[in-house]
Amino acid sequence: MLFLLTGGTAAAINFASRILYNHWLDYSNSIIVAYLTGMVTAFVLARLFVFTETSQNWHRSALIFTLVNMVAVAQTWAISMGLAYYVLPSAGVTRFAPEIAHAAGVAFPVFTSYLGHKHWSFR
Repeated sequence: MLFLLTGGTAAAINFASRILYNHWLDYSNSIIVAYLTGMVTAFVLARLFVFTETSQNWHRSALIFTLVNMVAVAQTWAISMGLAYYVLPSAGVTRFAPEIAHAAGVAFPVFTSYLGHKHWSFR
């Protein structure tokens, strides 16, 4: 439950920061930078509140956390881009398409990330 709460906070920061970054960056790059912002938030919150009894030090956890998140950012980017530029427009959805697509992209890797972090980042 704590993972969902901390992950939800990080996801909200990811989502909101993408809208902010989109003022200076294109959609594709703002997704990546926003993901990094959310990832730092997620690491700190998960380390402090969820995986408190890890046997790994902060540096090792951060390295493995980053590796697990490389898979998650690829999932987020692919889903966000695919939905925003192909799926939603072909379904006639134009209003808030980038936001809908990015929300789906952010939500998708929640479960794959949890498993990766539980078994590798914070084991």
